[in-house]
Amino acid sequence: MSTPHPASPQARTTIVLGVIGGSGLYAMPGLERVEKRVVKTPFGDPSGPLTIGELPRAGGSPALKTVFVARHGEGHVLLPGEINARANIHALKQLGCTHVLSVSAVGSLQEEIAPGDVVLPRQLIDRTKGRPSTFFGDGVVAHVQFGHPIDDGLASLLAKALENEQVRVHDDKTMIVMEGPAFSTRAESNLYRSWGADIIGMTALPEAKLVREAEMAYAVLATSTDYDCWREDEAEVSVDAVLAVLHANVRVAQRVVTTLAQLMPTQEASLPYPRALEHAIMTAPHFISAERRAQLDLICGHQLSGTQT
Repeated sequence: MSTPHPASPQARTTIVLGVIGGSGLYAMPGLERVEKRVVKTPFGDPSGPLTIGELPRAGGSPALKTVFVARHGEGHVLLPGEINARANIHALKQLGCTHVLSVSAVGSLQEEIAPGDVVLPRQLIDRTKGRPSTFFGDGVVAHVQFGHPIDDGLASLLAKALENEQVRVHDDKTMIVMEGPAFSTRAESNLYRSWGADIIGMTALPEAKLVREAEMAYAVLATSTDYDCWREDEAEVSVDAVLAVLHANVRVAQRVVTTLAQLMPTQEASLPYPRALEHAIMTAPHFISAERRAQLDLICGHQLSGTQT
């Protein structure tokens, strides 16, 4: 019996949770059997060493393997546009992740979403510029479905994990992802409000696109830190104001990740990730070079059959 390709669904049946920590979330307390690992990828270096450990599940089920990466690097040294998202996502998949939770600090674009509230976006609007947003190109063309960028199964489980937290939760919201690092102008902030956006951040894209291409499920736990700059009676957002709310939000995020782990099933069949690459690759296999095949093997090697060039 042949061994299934490591990128194939047959080889990825056990759920492994990846956690990408945003501003303020640089570590994941509660992890057991912890080890740090430096991971190399064909797309460069991740933001830093990845932390691998286990979080307990409820009911005596086997512990959940969890992999954590600090998005901005240890010490917060990377601007949003400097993050090597391709390397971060590839590293998570190397370590077996099937589901990815992004923890992000965001600004509120709506009155009812106050600083300290938690938001679960289900839709994203991309306003980033110049960030590599695909593993493909350079001789390999693929178009994945992205109409629903957030995985509903994982997001719904995340909502359940928040039920006992003493915070206001806003589900099914729309998130603008801007380039940064500067915050919005007031005109931009009001423009995004007119589009129906609820929150604004700087990092969920291209993350979500890359996670989809890597055939992992993606959800965002967004914590509101400020009202951006659209409110006439509110001081413009500042780093000091953000940090004051951020520390309390981080503690909430850490507890929610621990609760989410208790709720997660052990087998992927009970919480499937998107099979995004089925029928997505348009390039004829015999036109794909051996070099690109090797670079993309962990992403789509199970979909590339036929004669190599």
